[in-house]
Amino acid sequence: MLFQGNLLGLVLLGAYVVAASPGFYPWETPQSPVFSDQKPIIPAPVLLLNNGSQAQNLHLSSLQEDGFAALSHPRFPNHRVRVKKSNFCDPTVNVYTGYLDVDAGAKHMFFYFFESRRNPEKDDVMMWINGGPGCSSSMGLLMELGPCSIDMNKISDNGTVWNPHSWNSEANIFFLDQPVGVGFSYADFGETVETTEEAAKNIHAFITIFFETFKQFSGRALHLSGESYGGRYLPVFASEIFDQNQVALQEGRSTLNLQSVLIGNGITDISTLYQGRYEVECSTASLDIPYQSISNCVRMKTALPRCQREMQRSCIDQFDAIDCRAAVNFCDSELSTAMWATGRNVYDISKPCIGELCYAENNVITAYLDLPQTRELLGVEISSNFSACSNAVGRGFNAHMDKWAVHTQDYVANLLDRGIRVLIYAGTYDWQCNWVANKLWVDKLGWSGKTQYAEQQWRDWSAGGSKAGEVKETPLLTFVTIRGAGHMVPHDKPVESLAMVSRWLARQPM
Repeated sequence: MLFQGNLLGLVLLGAYVVAASPGFYPWETPQSPVFSDQKPIIPAPVLLLNNGSQAQNLHLSSLQEDGFAALSHPRFPNHRVRVKKSNFCDPTVNVYTGYLDVDAGAKHMFFYFFESRRNPEKDDVMMWINGGPGCSSSMGLLMELGPCSIDMNKISDNGTVWNPHSWNSEANIFFLDQPVGVGFSYADFGETVETTEEAAKNIHAFITIFFETFKQFSGRALHLSGESYGGRYLPVFASEIFDQNQVALQEGRSTLNLQSVLIGNGITDISTLYQGRYEVECSTASLDIPYQSISNCVRMKTALPRCQREMQRSCIDQFDAIDCRAAVNFCDSELSTAMWATGRNVYDISKPCIGELCYAENNVITAYLDLPQTRELLGVEISSNFSACSNAVGRGFNAHMDKWAVHTQDYVANLLDRGIRVLIYAGTYDWQCNWVANKLWVDKLGWSGKTQYAEQQWRDWSAGGSKAGEVKETPLLTFVTIRGAGHMVPHDKPVESLAMVSRWLARQPM
C-alpha cells in the first residue's frame, strides 16, 4: 500500500541470553576473517545460547516457543537474528517469528516466517514486504496472501480464518516489517532509516544470516515480492543482494540464490505516474464509463503536459530537490485532488473509502495485533499501539524525496540484464499505482531485451476456468494485469493471484 501524507524499550531475550563471552554481545566481539593464499576463510555463522555454547547448522524445527534463539554471523558483527517458534496463524506448518537486530543492537526489525504447506524441505523461499513507505507487512499477511486472514465476521475463536489461497501453499515465505518504525519494528533511541538504499543493506544481512545458519535452505531459490512502494524497494534490495553475491564469489563464499522479483501495483518509474492516473479517471482504461467529471478531466488534460515537462526537467533529467518538489506539488494539485474529492477508494476505484487506509480490515487488524495474547504469541517487544502505517517513517522518506531522487527503473533494467526474472503485475482498479502507469514504464524500459518484449503480443490468461486478465511475457520480463482487482491483488482476487504466483515459481507460461 502506498502511504501518503496524513494517511495513515528494552530487549527481551526470553529463555535465551546471547553471550560471546561474559558481559558482551556478539557484535561487540567481531571476528576477523583468516586469510590463506590471499583468499579469505570466513568463519561459519553461530548460534550462541544462554551458556555461551555454539550450535551450527541448525534446523528450524529445533527452536522452542518459550523464547528467542539469537543467531549471529561474523561477517555482520553489527547484526543478529532472534527467532522463536510460534503457534500463530497456520496450524498445518511450522511458524516462526522474531527480530533482526541491526546497528549494534539499536534497531530491531520484526518478521514472520511460514514454511510451505506443500514441501518445506524443497520449495523456494519468498520474502514479502508491503509499501508505504512505512506500512507493515502484517497487512499483506492478514488481508492478502498470508496463511490466515483477519476474521471480519467473528466466526473464529482466535481472530483469524484459514486462507486456502495463501502463497505459502507453494513457498516458504517471510513477512518483514521494514524499515525500523514500521509495524512491530522499533529503534531503541529513535534512530531511523530514511532511504531505500540504506534499508537494502539490512535486508541483505538478514537474509544472509538466515540462509547461512539454517542450512536446510542453503542454495534454495529466493524470490523478493511486494507491492506499492515495493516497486521502489524491491529492485534496490535485489540489486544489493546481486552485487554482494559477486563479492562473495570473489572471496570464495556461498551466495544467495536470487531468482526473481515480483512487484504488484508498484511505484517504480515516476515519469508515467500522472499520465496513468489521468487515464484511469478519464478514459475507459479501468471502467467502461469514466467516473471523473468532464470539467475535471479537461482541467487535468490541460495540466498534464506541464506536469510531465517540469518533472522531466527537475526530477528525472537532473534531480533538483527544490524544483522537483515544486513540480510534484503542481502535479498533485492539478492531477490528484479531484480523485481524493470523490470519496472513492484510491486503491480500488470500484469501492468507497471506508476505514483506515480505505479498508475496514485495517481497523480490525490493528485491534487484533494490539491484543496482549497476540503479542505474547508473536514475541512482540514494544508496548506502543500497532499502526498499519507509520507517519514518521513516511515523513522521513518524503524528506529525502526517496522515490523521486533515484531512477529505480534502471535497477530493474540492470537486474534483467544479469538474468534476474521480473514479474510486474497490476490490478486494473487501482488508481494510486495504476496498471497504465506501470505498462507505460515497462514498455519504454531500456534493457537488452526491450525489442524482444516489444515484439510479444498481449494475450488473455485464465485462472479457475475464467479470464483473469492479460499478459505479455518474455523469459525474463512478464507483465500481468488482473481484471477487477485493486491495489492489493491477493485481497481482491485470491484464486487468480495464487495461480499467477504458482506459474511464476514453476517457470510456466501464464
